[in-house]
Amino acid sequence: PGQNAKGVKGSYLWIWDSKSMEKYLESSPLEQEAKPLSCTPDDAFGPCNLLDIFPPTLQRCDIAGCFAERLEDLPSFGRLHGVLVDPSGRYVTANIFAPDGGYVGIIDTQTKEAIGLFRVTQNEIGKLGKRSVHLSTWTADGSAILVANLHAKMIERIDVIRHEDGTIQELNFNVSAGVYLGKDWKLLEKASYFKGENAFGNALIGSVIGSYDESDIKNSTPTGACKESDCLGGNAILGGSRPNNVPITPVPTSNHHAYVTLGGGGLFVLKTDTSPMQIIGEYGNAIVNGAGVVGKEVGNNVFIESGVSASPAGSMQSVFSLYVFDDTLFKSSSGSTLQNFPAPIQAFKDPNNTNTGGNIESVSTGEDMSGQLPQTSTRRDAHGLWPTIDGKYIHINDRIQNVIEVFDAETYKLVNTYDLVSADGKSGRTGPSGPCRATSVTDDAGLVLNDPAPDLMEVSPDGKYFVLAFRGPAPVTVAHSAQGSCPGVGIVEITENGKSGKLVGVLRTTNTVDDTDVGTIGGGHAYIGTERSDPHYAITVPK
Repeated sequence: PGQNAKGVKGSYLWIWDSKSMEKYLESSPLEQEAKPLSCTPDDAFGPCNLLDIFPPTLQRCDIAGCFAERLEDLPSFGRLHGVLVDPSGRYVTANIFAPDGGYVGIIDTQTKEAIGLFRVTQNEIGKLGKRSVHLSTWTADGSAILVANLHAKMIERIDVIRHEDGTIQELNFNVSAGVYLGKDWKLLEKASYFKGENAFGNALIGSVIGSYDESDIKNSTPTGACKESDCLGGNAILGGSRPNNVPITPVPTSNHHAYVTLGGGGLFVLKTDTSPMQIIGEYGNAIVNGAGVVGKEVGNNVFIESGVSASPAGSMQSVFSLYVFDDTLFKSSSGSTLQNFPAPIQAFKDPNNTNTGGNIESVSTGEDMSGQLPQTSTRRDAHGLWPTIDGKYIHINDRIQNVIEVFDAETYKLVNTYDLVSADGKSGRTGPSGPCRATSVTDDAGLVLNDPAPDLMEVSPDGKYFVLAFRGPAPVTVAHSAQGSCPGVGIVEITENGKSGKLVGVLRTTNTVDDTDVGTIGGGHAYIGTERSDPHYAITVPK
């Protein structure tokens, strides 16, 4: 409370045990019986407060030594954008996305305690100091964390040293490994780590190693092309442009590659096990349209999606696209030698996509002014993507239309569509409603009910369900495309051997502590209620 903007201090992490979830799903009618778990020794139940997981007394240090600053003295420690699990299921990264915050933490999933906390590099972008952590992902072998430092336009790396039993022993922020994706690099503040005790009285681990002089801070790629459009000293970008290289997600593969999606469109493929990490693939935004979102490796292929931009321009965009890359075709022994090679397969592009983000193939004029309200909006926004546990199907949600499109992972064809608003996943708003309606916020009569607004998603370890983050009525980010009515975690039962699904439950989250103004909801409803919960990512962790 008392902040002048949404999502700038603190956040809640909601954790449920599978047994309480099963009890909830088995109840009839559905009742909210699933109690969230605690992350601190003194609390019986959650949700977990970010400000408790990472105590305010933690001290900031960099490669040269420690400062007098403590975490409580620093700005923008808030807006938990998601936690992502490592390959062993033992640890998650906590991505803290408040503007110019730039914090990324590591949490033990068994004890729920913090084991490390870092603040990423701050660069000068447009004469201002910029940094933020959008998402960080683990390499496929768990040996490193790849950090999308969005506003500083960098991919950075934390090296992970483990005991033979998988326990993390060291976390080393390796500044030599970084790759700057913008132009005319200028460092303002070096990366740092925090030392001190967590909520359980155990010491955090962490260090900063390496040198920025050894990182890739050049304006150009290995082919000589500009990394970002209109750089000095670089050759022209082929296949469109790369107008705004804010990295969204580094999508890791088992070949030590990472596919870096970009807010303005285009894409880079990095070799992640070198210092610095190396660009081995580069694509213009006419080849991979913006805005890049997330992706996933399935077999030898990597599936990458594009949706609307998070910027204000996204309010008039409609984007639902899917691209497929063969990860075995990249030559990791040297940097990229050709632009836009190897070529991706454009598996799907909605015919009504706007001509934005590098797209020039649609008949649209480039704007869709239909807003985001259910039943009236014609806009689309591909956002969450995850395969079924057997890898046969790729499910991609549409954050505006409240549907999930299903693609065959071998043929890349769209094979089914199911909705998140009906009880059977097939009837839309004409049949009996699904659980989002019963769990919708009801303190504003003007808010459209039964509007899940699905964000990012994952599959359960047993392959029976998808879990999806459902956005709230006062979205902290992408307000023009992410207003929802039942904030929480949607549970989708996977049906028809992976080809379909239906929403069977919503684990509601709530936040009425935050009293900041809702702000402008472009194309949505001017919400006047008190609910401020706004989940962004839902994951599952095996026990």
